[in-house]
Amino acid sequence: MDGRPEVTVIDGGLATELEAGGVDLQDDPLWSARILQTNPQAIKTVHARYLSSGADVITTATYQATLAGFVKYLDLKSEEAAQLLQSGVYLAKEAVAEFLSESRNSERRKPLIAGSIGPYGVFLHDGSEYSGNYVDSMTKEELKAWHRPQMQSLITAGVDLIAMETIPSQKEGEALVELLREFPNTKAWLSFSAKDGKCISHGENFDDAVKFPIKSDQLVAVGINCCCPDIISPLLMSANKTRGTKIGWIVYPNSGETWNPNTHWERKPVNNQLAKFALEWKELGAKWIGGCCRTTPADIAELRATLALDLSPD
Repeated sequence: MDGRPEVTVIDGGLATELEAGGVDLQDDPLWSARILQTNPQAIKTVHARYLSSGADVITTATYQATLAGFVKYLDLKSEEAAQLLQSGVYLAKEAVAEFLSESRNSERRKPLIAGSIGPYGVFLHDGSEYSGNYVDSMTKEELKAWHRPQMQSLITAGVDLIAMETIPSQKEGEALVELLREFPNTKAWLSFSAKDGKCISHGENFDDAVKFPIKSDQLVAVGINCCCPDIISPLLMSANKTRGTKIGWIVYPNSGETWNPNTHWERKPVNNQLAKFALEWKELGAKWIGGCCRTTPADIAELRATLALDLSPD
């Protein structure tokens, strides 16, 4: 990852962008991962939009893709499930290759592909990914065993790094970092979900949750994603003394809306949230910034423009 710009711009929401394009994902236990099988071109199209909007990193459509999930809900064999999961990486690679072949900007760096791994709770399809309560009855070894086939598949397919994202608990975050050691040549980021300006979703202080992962030489960043933008700065400030200077933060919030499992998205989004807060987050140590659910290519374009303007000479 050497030689990356001062702030690396991540893409925005994938599933919600698919929905905006007419794909129905509501109440699907595989969410956007099903589209890997039913409409892969739609995924590639979303990747292309984010690349055109200035994203330095695109994230694979594998957040809710698990071998066990594909076996259960698509009636695939284990080998077929692994191949379908890996197809998310190949789609991203195709999108990057096509973008670079069509790009007129010779100074544009080759975008990175981050292989998305979501929390164990997304497989349960019971809303527990928002609380992380399942870790109360699971050991770290059980969590590592669950995540291992997904991580192995993504790495085998050739991702540039792993995105361990929307992790609700300290225990699962530590399990993922420990699992990463089994793949010593692989880089990753770890981002937690948060319920307020002090605590991650399961209830641990963000300051405590990052103490173990920030010591990992394999992590390019640690941080927060898929929360309301206005709680990110308090979270970063709460843990900046712990972070030190070795590693930067990664932040990619949602649009500011709230997800209700019964009524779905509530509250209207506040426009330009990413651009509004980007320089503040950068000042607090964010080296990777992007968007999550309900953020769009337009948001990423404005984010990139804001960061570019900040680097311009007076």
